[in-house]
Amino acid sequence: MAEIKDPENTILMELKDGTVTIELLADVAPEHVARMKELAREGAYDGVVFHRVIEGFMAQTGDVANGNANAGFDLRRCGTGGSDKPDLPAEFSKLPHDRGTLGAARSQNPNSANSQFFINFTDNHFLNGQYTVYGRVIEGMEHVDAIKRGEPPADPDQMISVKVAADA
Repeated sequence: MAEIKDPENTILMELKDGTVTIELLADVAPEHVARMKELAREGAYDGVVFHRVIEGFMAQTGDVANGNANAGFDLRRCGTGGSDKPDLPAEFSKLPHDRGTLGAARSQNPNSANSQFFINFTDNHFLNGQYTVYGRVIEGMEHVDAIKRGEPPADPDQMISVKVAADA
């Protein structure tokens, strides 16, 4: 098991095949990290599907408004929403979009990230400096690799639960 150095800045994401441990980078993107922890603590991510999963690229999830499988969701609208909280300003850094990093999903507006995020399946350096990197998978990437592909997948996988390690 991966050593959790900072439980307050670590996310435990339960997927169908097991736990994905994500180290959050509070020193790099403090507002994005705070938002993810806030939504996790509210249970807002529990049951939210991966609505855009592209082989060799990334798996996107986090539409708490339109993507909750436990609340009867519309797969066509999934990916169009966020949370009831205000959008976040971009927190760009020099960190590359390497395999296993967490990036903030957004619209064309760089300051439109809210609750959605993606996990890179591979090094996607063409995204560097354009999307906020605010975490990295430190254990369980094989479970991310097993997420069903599609835009959207016909029967999408979901985040069963998302918790801050300090609360688990």
